[in-house]
Order: sequence, then structure tokens, then C-alpha cells
Amino acid sequence: MNIPFNKPHLTDKEMGYISNAHALGRLSGDGFYTKKCHSWLEKRMKTKKALLTHSCTGALEMMAILANVKKGDEVIMPSFTFVSTANAFVLRGAIPVFVDIRPDTLNLDEKLIEGAITRKTKAIVPVHYAGVACEMDTIKKIARRHNLLVLEDAAQGVFSKYKGKNLGTIGEMGAYSFHETKNVISGEGGAILVNDPKFVERAEIIREKGTNRSKFFRGQVDKYTWVDIGSSYLPGEVIGAFLMAQLEKAAEITKKRIRIWRKYHKAFAELEERGFLRRPIIPETCEHNAHMYYILVKNLKVRTELLEFLQKKNILSVFHYIPLHSSPAGKKYGRKHGSMKVTNDISDRLTRLPLFYDLTTQEIDHVIKSIHTFFEKKQK
Repeated sequence: MNIPFNKPHLTDKEMGYISNAHALGRLSGDGFYTKKCHSWLEKRMKTKKALLTHSCTGALEMMAILANVKKGDEVIMPSFTFVSTANAFVLRGAIPVFVDIRPDTLNLDEKLIEGAITRKTKAIVPVHYAGVACEMDTIKKIARRHNLLVLEDAAQGVFSKYKGKNLGTIGEMGAYSFHETKNVISGEGGAILVNDPKFVERAEIIREKGTNRSKFFRGQVDKYTWVDIGSSYLPGEVIGAFLMAQLEKAAEITKKRIRIWRKYHKAFAELEERGFLRRPIIPETCEHNAHMYYILVKNLKVRTELLEFLQKKNILSVFHYIPLHSSPAGKKYGRKHGSMKVTNDISDRLTRLPLFYDLTTQEIDHVIKSIHTFFEKKQK
């Protein structure tokens, strides 16, 4: 038995939709299936405008442009996140200001945000780690007090909710990922959700290389031309066709992942009680999507030993981010505000377990048994 960390799931319609996209005669951007994805996301997520992008990185870059981030501006974000969260703003000349995370949800600590705000601050970027929402009410109140934008990095949060609201739809804008490691996938791919109507028209322009091409195709102008900065952020139609098949099965995919998540969670309760590990904590205000199951062990030494032990059992388990504030580029382009004590500690102890749609009961049981065996041996 060889258990990978992730295995991309196929529904029964992807190849048929891709073939049909070809038959329709358009494989470049914004064809039939891409538009279907836009409509599906707008209706399901309750957002003003959803636009597919070639990646979540592209969606974040679009948000930075739409936010009018300029050289010397500051953007508050966690250090415990993927590099794209910071890179999108660094590319505009802005400075990421790294703030520590909460020890329970591993999300941006909302109590530390206000202390990091200066006259140069332009936006707050909450990252919804593992599909569990940040404390968005507090973050929004802080943003309103200081006239800041809230730009959600909801890469891991598709179909998760905060107080009944879909993640990615609470701030002025949100970014999704459909990378093959996410819940619904298109290989690479992402989407920008534009929740404030004043950004919608410019979002279309930026995504289309800075042209008003979308207006032209709607018959609103008789020719299109270069009107703003932008880039080619839209994906090809093959991505839209693949993603549409996944979106149609999204409820089923999420339900199955939650069952796996809950099985892990129940199985490790005893080990948590005995002090071997800590399980994820989900606040009552949050409805998560089972994007990830992780455990927190005592220290880096134990995690290293556990990963090696699981590898010998043919289980690929992995750690997650190296904090951005301690990376070479993070030190060069960003700055940290206050202590990064929680971020540094979590980064050393977090262990992610295999979780994907096609994970079998036998494989789940093997992962659970192996982890129990490891800690029983540690006790002796």
C-alpha cells in the first residue's frame, strides 16, 4: 500500500466537456465553459462578479492592481502563508507587513492588526488557513476605522463559510485556488471574486491585458483598445471545461472530504487527551470545507521522526510553510511587526495528513493506525 499526500480526483465529465469545448471551436479564454463557471460561482457564492484566472496567484495580483497598491504602501498579512500572498503586492512595490497568527486557528491574529497599521497601510489580507475563516467581523471593523481594503486570500476556502457567508465574499475582493491540491480542481487555475461593484469594470479590463475587450464582445463598444495596465490573467477554455465538471460535483466532493476529516478527528481524540498532539480547532462561527487535516506535535524533532516513520509505512505526510518573514525574499521585501513566536512554533510542529476524495477506508485506517503506533512506541 502506497498512500500519496494528494491524488487529483476526476468526475465522469471532464474529458467530455473538454472535447465539447474543442467542438465548439474556441479553446482560448472566456468561452462557453468559462462563462458557465463565472455564472455558477456568482450564483453559488453570492458575489457581484466572478472571473476565472490562470491561478490564484493571478487573482491575487489582480487584487493588488485593483487596490491601487503603489511603491512604499504597506499591506498587512500573516507570515504563515504561501509566497503568492506577499509576491502579488511586492510586484506593485508594496511592503508586506507580517503579523503573527492565532494559536488556535493558525489565522492572522486580529488582535495584533491595529498595532501594525501606519499611515502607509493600504490593505489587510486575511488568509483563511485550512479553509477555516479568520475573525472577519473584527477585521472588517478595523479596516473601516482606518479606511483600508480587506482582500481575502481564500485559496483554501472554497465552500467554507464565516457566520453563513462564503469566504472570499466578505472583503472588497477575494481570491480562490483550483490547483490540483484543492477541493475542486482544474490542474492550475483560480478565480477573483469582486464584491464591491466599483471594482468590476476595471477587473475585466486588467484581466484582458488592460483592454476593454469584454465590453467589445458585449457590444458596448464598436472596437476595443488599450485603456489601463493589465496582463493575460484569463485561463484557456480547457481549464474552464475541466473546472465546470468539478463544480457540478462540488457538494458531493465536499461531503466526502468532510467524512474523511471527521474520521481522522475522532481517531486522534485519545492521542490529544494524552498530550501527544493537538487536533485542528474550528470556531463555532466557521463552517469549514475539509481542505486539510493536520496535527500539531510537540516539537520539530518529533515531527521529523513522525514523517520518517510514516514514509517507512509508505504514507506521504508533509509539513507546510516556511514562514515568509524568515525567508530570504521576506527579509528583503517585507518586514515583521512584533514577535513571530506562534508562527515559528507552528511551522516547526505542523504535520499534514493525506486527504483527497479517492482516499479509501483501508488507506485512512492505515494512516490512523500508523500514527497511533508511532506515539505508542514513543511512550515506551
